[in-house]
Amino acid sequence: MRTAVDGGPDLDHVLRHGGVHCVYQPFVDVDTGALLAFEALMRGPAGSELQSPLALLDAARGAGRLAELEQAALHTSLRDAAELSQGRPVTLFVNLEPTTLTQRCDLVLDALTTRADHVQVVVEITERALAEDVAGVLTGAERLRAAGCAIALDDVGVHPESLAFIPLLRPEVVKLDLKLLRTVKDPATVAVAGAVRAYAEQAGAEVVAEGIETPQDLTRALVLGATLGQGWLWSRGERRFPPSTFRPERFAARPIGATLGTTPYELIGSGRRIRHAPKHLLVPISKTLELMALQAAIPPVLLAAFEDVRFFRPSTIRRYTELAGHLPFVAALGVGMPPAPAPGVRGAGLSIQDPLASEWTVVVLGAHTAAALMARDLGDVGPDPDRQFEFVVTYDQALVTAAAHSMIGRLVKP
Repeated sequence: MRTAVDGGPDLDHVLRHGGVHCVYQPFVDVDTGALLAFEALMRGPAGSELQSPLALLDAARGAGRLAELEQAALHTSLRDAAELSQGRPVTLFVNLEPTTLTQRCDLVLDALTTRADHVQVVVEITERALAEDVAGVLTGAERLRAAGCAIALDDVGVHPESLAFIPLLRPEVVKLDLKLLRTVKDPATVAVAGAVRAYAEQAGAEVVAEGIETPQDLTRALVLGATLGQGWLWSRGERRFPPSTFRPERFAARPIGATLGTTPYELIGSGRRIRHAPKHLLVPISKTLELMALQAAIPPVLLAAFEDVRFFRPSTIRRYTELAGHLPFVAALGVGMPPAPAPGVRGAGLSIQDPLASEWTVVVLGAHTAAALMARDLGDVGPDPDRQFEFVVTYDQALVTAAAHSMIGRLVKP
């Protein structure tokens, strides 16, 4: 048997012989004290160099076997939840690295087919995943939701600029980074907590405070707006599933669904007034939305559709280069649009048959910001500034979010 440096089992042995196991830490309702769910915390062979989850993950990442490790942990936790709960309904949180979600989601879905009927699953991903590949993460999350799994976003607040991505992913659970519990009087922490609270109220999401060790920590969690708590106040993690209160509706998957395949203008609906105007009168509205994005206290994302790359002119390139320097994510779509149409800007080329190719859209979406210009070309062939569009300007958060989803769906990596 090959061994690690300390004489213990190496990664290959751990994966081949079931050396991965999990302990389970509860989620507690901070208002009632009810135990509602459990998080699977991965561990390696006791006393070995690979005992800690960080050591395991580092070894698997270095060997190119990260997805294999996470699949093994998922199988283990699903089996434990089925058996150790003694048939009682239970909600289980499991963790995935971003690359597993975006590149090997098939392995996760395969493992999920083994879960028992009385086990509800919530999949946790880290906040950093969104900035790295927002379209890929959203696509993977939708596949998991279709399989019945809600999504939890972990470590929220580590990078406040990433708050802009939360409305795009629309996680059913938001987990505040544990450092926030120690800095509740810091204005930056208050801003993060406020943004998360606003999202949770709008989306009906659960908010988790991690690292609760004392009754005073529990009070701080309430101040941050948490609905659930985790920490040593209740448990450090054990290999058991004590009786819990099963509240499946609080962790139910809410797929984004067909919105990803439509266009912003198709989402407007019949209840809104449609106006007509020439392009030269709509350009100031577009620029005002861009300025709104730049001036927001918590920077939002900006997505824009230009019909065709020929309308992404040098002056636009300069503006969008500046936007990309200040915002966490900027994208430009259009027929013939290159992958990087301006420094820092994500591009996506559209097919001439894509309905979005006849729309002009600017969407600004963030923690406290939601605005959009959604316009459709009426087919004029005269001078460009005089071309007529039918349009809607909206600040309706639900409609703006849906418009963003319809555009982000076109940014998926091939």
